[in-house]
Amino acid sequence: MRATVDRAGLDSESRTPHIKIRRVRKGDLAKVRDVIEQSFGDYFERQLGTRPRQVFGGAQYVHHRWLMEPWGCFVAEDNDGKILGAAIAVIWGTVGLVGPLAVLTNYQNQDVAKQLLRATQEFFDENKVSLSGVVTYATSPKHLALYHKFGYKPKGLVAIMSRILDRSPATPLPPRSTKPGLAVRRFSTLEESKKKAMMLKFRKITNAIYRGLDVAKEIEIVDGLALGDTLLLENGRDLVGFAVYHTPGVSEAPTGALYVKYLAIGRAHRKPEYPDHFLRALEQIGKEGGLLRIMVPVYCGYFAAYHALIERGYKVDFTMLRMKRGKQEDYENPADFVLDDWR
Repeated sequence: MRATVDRAGLDSESRTPHIKIRRVRKGDLAKVRDVIEQSFGDYFERQLGTRPRQVFGGAQYVHHRWLMEPWGCFVAEDNDGKILGAAIAVIWGTVGLVGPLAVLTNYQNQDVAKQLLRATQEFFDENKVSLSGVVTYATSPKHLALYHKFGYKPKGLVAIMSRILDRSPATPLPPRSTKPGLAVRRFSTLEESKKKAMMLKFRKITNAIYRGLDVAKEIEIVDGLALGDTLLLENGRDLVGFAVYHTPGVSEAPTGALYVKYLAIGRAHRKPEYPDHFLRALEQIGKEGGLLRIMVPVYCGYFAAYHALIERGYKVDFTMLRMKRGKQEDYENPADFVLDDWR
């Protein structure tokens, strides 16, 4: 594989270097993070006219995703072993997600990103993914053109929303009861044998949303590394829904925020009070942790979820574009309450 580099990539004799695509190794992780943050920092500076002090607000995307999906993480390096770009891909059952994907500014427009994206697509093909997706910047012709070349179609907006948490004293989460009535508890408090049984209930909910969709890896990595937790919403002995959330540190949560990675309420529990109860419980956890706000992603195709967030006082911080390729590209039911971040 080759990439033509007409600036910093030229060797001492002005020859174009070979670009090698390989999987990420443990020793690459710090450099991969640097490459991603430098590349996106340059992009934001061009768009905003100023460079953000923290590119992703303190959120981190490399180490735990590599532990979760090591075969889906790739780097592009030159003859001297310099890492020029990186791509992270994860698989949620039958759904494959790309991102972040980044190439150092001086090596952009030289097909490096194409080679990285091609590697992620081959990874998806090997694992028989039926639908792949990416979230990118709707205002960037370069990003749209790259993904279009690989068959991705623009589908709709993703709103990254947040709500400031009031500083009133947090009340403890209600205890779980065997009597009918809504209650919440944390996945981390379950015995190991009960965690396995609960995973089956999670899969039942996600499989009804999209056949084969499975976020077990997200739940396991959050639990194993204590990146946050998974909150269960139950009505008596029935699981109403679950929410995977991150708290600041070495997770995807920005500084000072509780971040919801994935939330779904089962289709059998479409009652307006359930989302409100769930959001209140998550906000309460944020307050208990001394956090300033809660951040949630919502694909606007899930209109019921978007509307519920607006009604509860959530504001849109920024929007991105969801792109997909594969089977059942428009599977989202507007009545489903789902919050899923594909970034």
